[in-house]
Amino acid sequence: MTVLRRNNVRVTGPADGRTVVLAHGFGCDQNMWRLVAPALAEHYRVVLFDYVGSGRSDLGAWREDRYATLDGYTQDVVEVCEELDLRDAVFVGHSVSAMVGVLAVGAVPERLGSLVMVCPSPCYIDQDDYRGGFSATDIDELLESLEANYLGWSAAMAPVIMGNPDRPELGEELTNSFCATDPAIARVFARTTFLSDSRRDLKSVAVPTLILECEHDAIAPREVGAYVHAAIPGSRLVTLAATGHCPQLSAPEATAEAISAFVSDLA
Repeated sequence: MTVLRRNNVRVTGPADGRTVVLAHGFGCDQNMWRLVAPALAEHYRVVLFDYVGSGRSDLGAWREDRYATLDGYTQDVVEVCEELDLRDAVFVGHSVSAMVGVLAVGAVPERLGSLVMVCPSPCYIDQDDYRGGFSATDIDELLESLEANYLGWSAAMAPVIMGNPDRPELGEELTNSFCATDPAIARVFARTTFLSDSRRDLKSVAVPTLILECEHDAIAPREVGAYVHAAIPGSRLVTLAATGHCPQLSAPEATAEAISAFVSDLA
C-alpha cells in the first residue's frame, strides 16, 4: 500500500499554489478541517491526511511500538511530504500535532519551511514554574478513566475539550469523532499526547512560526501559548476571539483568516 493510501491523503486547491499541510489532533481525523480547508484551497494547495490509526487510514499499518511516541506521527508526516515531494510547505498542526510539526520541520526543513501551531501544548503537566494546566494526578486520572471506559470518557470529555456549551452540536461532533477511533489505538495515542514533554524541542524551531490560541481553552490555557511564543524565537502569537480547544470548528473563519494572513506574509 502506498503512503498516500495508507494515510488517506487528499490534495485540493491550485496545483501552483503554496502548499499548506493540515494535521489533526488526538481522537480526530482530517474531517476536523472541513470548515477551514475550502477557504484555504481558494489560494493554496491544501494537503489533508489521517495519521495511521485515525479516520480512514490503513489501520493494519498501525503498530504500538511506532506510535507510542511522537516520532511515529512525525514519520507519517515526513513520509507524506516525501511521497508528494513537497518543498517549503506550511505545516499546520492542531493540538498534539503542533508538537509533531516542531519535530517535522526539524527533520525535513527543505520540505516544511514554516509552522502554524493551533492550540499547542508542549507539556500538559505543571512542573516547577511551568503551568501546563494539569497536575500529574489529573493526567493519571484522565488516562485511567479513558482506559477503563473509553466511550464513557469520550462522552464526558469531548464537550469539555470543545467548550462552547451553548453550541452542543460541536461537543457531539467531537464525541462522535472520539468514539469512531479504535479504543486500543486511542489509549496509546492518549498516553503519547498527554505524557509527552516537548518543551526542549521548541528552542530548535528555526522557521517562521505562527501560534494560534483561543481566549478560553480548558486544555491549553493562555499561559501555555505565552510559553510557546517565548520559547520560539521570532514567533508570532495570535489570540483568536474563540472558546475551546478546536477553533477550526468553533471559529473556522477566524482560523482560516489567521492562517491565510500568515502564509501571505511569507517570502
